[in-house]
Amino acid sequence: MVLENRVALVTGASRGIGAAAAAALARHGAAVGVNYFESEQAAREVVNAITAAGGRAVALRGDAREPADLAALADRAEATLGPVDTLVLNANISFAKVPFAEYRWEDFEAKLMGELGAAFHACKVFVPRMLEGERGCIIAVSSVLSRQPAPGFCAHSTAKSGLDAFMKSLALELGPSGIRVNVVAPGLTLTDATADQPQGLKDAVARATPLRRNALADDVAGAVVMLASDEARFMTGVYLPVSGGIQML
Repeated sequence: MVLENRVALVTGASRGIGAAAAAALARHGAAVGVNYFESEQAAREVVNAITAAGGRAVALRGDAREPADLAALADRAEATLGPVDTLVLNANISFAKVPFAEYRWEDFEAKLMGELGAAFHACKVFVPRMLEGERGCIIAVSSVLSRQPAPGFCAHSTAKSGLDAFMKSLALELGPSGIRVNVVAPGLTLTDATADQPQGLKDAVARATPLRRNALADDVAGAVVMLASDEARFMTGVYLPVSGGIQML
């Protein structure tokens, strides 16, 4: 129970990596706010699974790109679970997977502004509360594509690179106040978000991975728990690939 007496909020937690992270945080003792925007039933299933296992969780609707939604969500989380000291930035901003030559600026801009806006606005809401509590932990879910781009992913790679840089800036500025800020960067992970990827691509990635398989959402969730725990108390500004070794730094 390395996260006992902790309160976590996971944005975009109704399925995939977010749902796995919420469940893992709860399994290790944290009370968890499960944020969702449209998938209410899925979010409630995550909460029900946590509570059935003896944990504490609440489903919290809100658009992670909207400051007003986040402020209201933070108030609801605090009233139900207590002050949030662990923030996992996982809101999924959809994007077109097409070559740059076919990319429209409107689509490119929407991905960048959505990705960075969701992180910026969430931190603007929760960081002041963490400063009041004199402790905090922020973990952003990025991607190995922020450093190793792939064809058709120019908007995604650019947005995640910006997210990485934002987290490093926060790690520098918030460290003196006892707030740690880190990034986990999954490789190709078998979730709803990658269900449309060709099986041949998944197999090729698995063959090229030293651990010889694709990542599962629970693999990423384990890294989130590790970084959230006090076992990682001297780690901040870290970019942590969760890729089975396909990305080595």
